[in-house]
Amino acid sequence: MAFSGIIVLAAGLVFLNQIAAAAGADAENLAFTCDYLFWIFMGAPFIILSNGLIHIFRSSGLINQATIGIVIGNGINIILDWVCIVLLHMGTAGAALATSIGFFCSTAYFLICMICEIHRKNELFSFRPGYFTVSKETGTGVIKIGIPGALITVMLSVSNIVLNNCIGGYGSNAVAAYGIAYKIDMFPIMLGVGLSQGVGPLIGYCYGASQHDRLKKVMRLSSLDGIILGAVFTAAFLLFSRPLVSIFLQDSDLINLSAGFLRVLVLSASFLGIVNMVTAYFQALGKAKNSLTITMLRNVILFIPGVLLLNAVFHLNGAIAAQPVVETFLTIICLVMYTCSQKKESDPQRQRKAA
Repeated sequence: MAFSGIIVLAAGLVFLNQIAAAAGADAENLAFTCDYLFWIFMGAPFIILSNGLIHIFRSSGLINQATIGIVIGNGINIILDWVCIVLLHMGTAGAALATSIGFFCSTAYFLICMICEIHRKNELFSFRPGYFTVSKETGTGVIKIGIPGALITVMLSVSNIVLNNCIGGYGSNAVAAYGIAYKIDMFPIMLGVGLSQGVGPLIGYCYGASQHDRLKKVMRLSSLDGIILGAVFTAAFLLFSRPLVSIFLQDSDLINLSAGFLRVLVLSASFLGIVNMVTAYFQALGKAKNSLTITMLRNVILFIPGVLLLNAVFHLNGAIAAQPVVETFLTIICLVMYTCSQKKESDPQRQRKAA
């Protein structure tokens, strides 16, 4: 993780302007984008380490330490946002610097926790050089299961770049309005992702123990929770979109534009409860091809053509509506894939072979 972070840091600094331009920055906001990206790339090793170590602690059963690390990183980020932007007037560079420092602090906390676990003779943690050797089978398995998860982040960035470039054609106000709406819409998205990640290990345990009825119950209840969570946010954002975006914007035209975007984006919140759970289901079962298929459909095969087509037909409103439209079709596909998988897993002959 540290080595990957150093590569990202070096590549990011070398191709800083090109990356900013590819992300949709124009002459009006290129300098602000580069200021932000510079400090994000400087913190890349800590951003990658922190996010990776969270999962190492979760998988080791150290949920409290993982949670505290998240709170430390984000809490420091929030405080430094105010300090760097309001007090030091650093603008977008200050926001990025606060983010990188937050991840640095959470990484430091996790490393201290690892040292403490080693001191307590926890066999799951060690800094011995011999343990840095990975067998071919372990490496292949980790990469096989990890690629879909990694591609979710990478392809999300790619799809956002395409969308930002489409929106950028309508001016900086449209980009700013979408940015605010998207950030607010991240609340239900991230909570849904957290729910699926939290349930993932339980799905894996049920599958490994051949507890198929329990697995179905876990999927049913978790998906229902995700749907209800999305519905609550949908209702809240439809009713209070203007007050929410007004927290970040003062211009009335921008507020109206951003509020309209938010009302459209949140329409997919309930569908995400199903899509995220089915993706977690296939990852937990080790079915990398299935989860990879969902990822590619979501962020490339359906989304990018959907953005381009809807933008061409309905212009700005069409580009914004691409997300809920794609999530609707993807939900249907996920339900079909999950149903087919369940039939295969419930096949008595397959269960006897597994036994």
